[in-house]
Amino acid sequence: MRAIRRFTVRTALPEALAPLGELATNLRWSWHAPTQDLFASLDPEKWRALRHDPVALLGSLSPERLAELAADRSVVAAVRAAEQDLRAYLTGDRWYQQEVASSGGPAAIAYFSPEFGITSVLPQYSGGLGILAGDHLKAASDLGVPIVGVGLLYKAGYFKQAFTRDGWQTETYPVSDPDGLPLTQLREQDGTPAVISLPLPHGRTLLAHVWKADVGRVPLLLLDSDVTGNDEAAANVTDRLYGGGGDHRLQQELLLGAGGVRALRLWSRLSGAPEPAVYHTNEGHAGFLGVERIRELTAEGLTFDEAVEAVRAATVFTTHTPVPAGIDRFGRDAVSEHLGGSGFLGDVPLDRVLALGAEDYAGGDPSVFNMAVMGFRLAQRANGVSALHGEVSRGMFAGLWPGFEAAETPITSITNGVHAPTWVDRKVVELLAASGGGEDASNQSGGAASLDGAALWALRGELRAQLVADARRRVRSSWLRRGASPAELAWVDGALDPEVLTIGFARRVPTYKRLTLMLRDPDRLRALLTHPERPVQLVIAGKSHPADDSGKRLLQRMVQFADEAGVRHRIVVLPNYDIRMAQTMYPGVDVWLNNPLRPLEACGTSGMKAALNGGLNLSILDGWWDEWFDGENGWAIPTADGVEDPDRRDDLEAAALYDLIETQVAPRFYDRDADGLPGRWLEMVKHTLGTLAPKVQATRMVQDYVNTLYVPAATSGSALAAGDFAGARDLAAWKGRVRATWGGVRVDHVESGGVSDSPEVGDEVRVAAYVSLGQLSPSDVEVQVVHGRVDVDDELVETSTAALALEESYEEGRHLFSGTVVLRRSGAFGYTVRVLPRHGAQASPAETALVTSA
Repeated sequence: MRAIRRFTVRTALPEALAPLGELATNLRWSWHAPTQDLFASLDPEKWRALRHDPVALLGSLSPERLAELAADRSVVAAVRAAEQDLRAYLTGDRWYQQEVASSGGPAAIAYFSPEFGITSVLPQYSGGLGILAGDHLKAASDLGVPIVGVGLLYKAGYFKQAFTRDGWQTETYPVSDPDGLPLTQLREQDGTPAVISLPLPHGRTLLAHVWKADVGRVPLLLLDSDVTGNDEAAANVTDRLYGGGGDHRLQQELLLGAGGVRALRLWSRLSGAPEPAVYHTNEGHAGFLGVERIRELTAEGLTFDEAVEAVRAATVFTTHTPVPAGIDRFGRDAVSEHLGGSGFLGDVPLDRVLALGAEDYAGGDPSVFNMAVMGFRLAQRANGVSALHGEVSRGMFAGLWPGFEAAETPITSITNGVHAPTWVDRKVVELLAASGGGEDASNQSGGAASLDGAALWALRGELRAQLVADARRRVRSSWLRRGASPAELAWVDGALDPEVLTIGFARRVPTYKRLTLMLRDPDRLRALLTHPERPVQLVIAGKSHPADDSGKRLLQRMVQFADEAGVRHRIVVLPNYDIRMAQTMYPGVDVWLNNPLRPLEACGTSGMKAALNGGLNLSILDGWWDEWFDGENGWAIPTADGVEDPDRRDDLEAAALYDLIETQVAPRFYDRDADGLPGRWLEMVKHTLGTLAPKVQATRMVQDYVNTLYVPAATSGSALAAGDFAGARDLAAWKGRVRATWGGVRVDHVESGGVSDSPEVGDEVRVAAYVSLGQLSPSDVEVQVVHGRVDVDDELVETSTAALALEESYEEGRHLFSGTVVLRRSGAFGYTVRVLPRHGAQASPAETALVTSA
């Protein structure tokens, strides 16, 4: 008999155990081993059966068991100690309070993302973007950075994956009850659920409740449209993560961005929390947050242009994809209907908002509204997520700043990091602590060099065996779901070997990540897997988007290969890759494999997590690996850059991968000394733990965001908002005047001197430029000499710039600017002169996208 309604009844805890409620709902437990141990001690069997879910565990304990625990003095003491530890963590001064807050750091920073991967018991993530967002919040909490997260609460989250008998991916969507999750609902003073609303076309309204997850010190606000009062379509806006298209996806992003700002206002009203000084949008999905803030400011009396400047100054935009298909683009008409036709914008001019997302550059599509383009236009500061990705992004979006070289595009980079306390196995933490590395998993590199080789190798074997046991359990369960009988599965007990070199590969399965590159030559792969002296085994996992049949076919090919009787003891494909699986997989593999099509991997953080556990990387030089591979922390797979035939390129790179495994990776792993230890391998592991580990930390990443982006954005935002937004009004007026009169700016004549016919390194070239500025004054511009090496086409490369000083002014807006350039290198040298707008409130000279060159 099927229930007509389902809800969760929460446990009433005895007073002596009452702190367990907060300990269960504050997600710090997910990265704090002592708190996990406390919950495990209450009922070890149920803790394992309920997949380490404290809320579910407390709900499963009978009143009799709770009374028994409340009468146990040791249990009560442990609960009180855990409560005191959490309280100290939540209230004590940390890095931000000690180093940043006292010098003007922002009191609150809003961080928007469509997904957050905090823990497997809160299934609100699909892949790398969500895991990164979760690690960002956790590291911010550990550092004391006053971030508040904003996202959506999906009724079914992302899908659960299984395989059919022939290896095809299937999806199911288990429904989550918010009352059974580690969440609390925002309520008004009278106890009723707080509600935010957005107007929709045709007189409809989208209502949403707001739930809060406590991620340590960081509140995470999640908007939920499954609300009485919504029609069916509106109620389903937050049904699934990335589950719909068209209007459904557009409404999700309106709720995330515009609704998220309204949720922040609600949170500040109910809690007294300060309004955010900085707004950070993690990818373009939340871009409508800028439109909502413009609407707020115009309602307060600012013009559209003034509101844009105020919003831009305090906004940070992070782009996460170098793949155009990964950018959300909506039909211009659909956006027009949802923003204008619904009445959402009020008095804000629709055409100006549509222009924010317009692809009005060479190669753009005028019929679409591009969320990434709007993200860049509404953020004064923007970044990619690795050095290489920053370079790729500057080229990819250079059309937004015509007249500037791609290298001058105002997109910086901050390389992603990972939250070590979440991803490093506690046995690794304990070993490094015993070796002098301290207790903090985020800062243990000092113990790496003195690690005992035998102890390290023993631990690596233990972690590998742990992975093998988990993989066998998952393989058996998967085969039973695929229709096999228990009698057919005796072979599973011999699947994988705790003594064999283990390579891991787990990620989403879009085409560019090339899951099946290793299958380019199946016979050669079989030979590697079954080598008589140096066998290799593969543990593979990953999900394809439900609508991506090409990705599903790649996954099916891999499953079918792994099903072969001759290799299934050496290769497994595990279904339903999630945080829980990853926390066993990263520590258990010896090598992490990553072979994307360069340069389409923005960063990729999985290999970082393996490295923190003592794994070595085997990767294409893409994303973070291009930046931090040093020849001793793993291997770089050679790339066939410039080969245009994609099949030929895959063949070449697959052959290079096979060669590396066969001639370098496997021999080094199996090369043992008289004590049975792979000495050279262990030296690479120690080197990785000592030198790579500090770089890949999420704490380093968040500190970079604070120092490079958040504090400057807060400073700019505050300056423009002061005095009833006098700075924003001034900047908007200045930009309007510059744009209106820029056509009168030109470089009339350039002279140079000061060097002989045979100049030498160290000589100084004097440059004089006669410039007409029309109605602008010299204080409105910067005149620069751009100099550098000249290639065979007389194009300047490897350029530098130097400002020229005003020397003399003439009639009719003509001026002389001059300066010197020191010749610092030999070879072909050239220069030109250009004029750019200049204002103290700009974050970049390219901000107006105006430039005039000689």
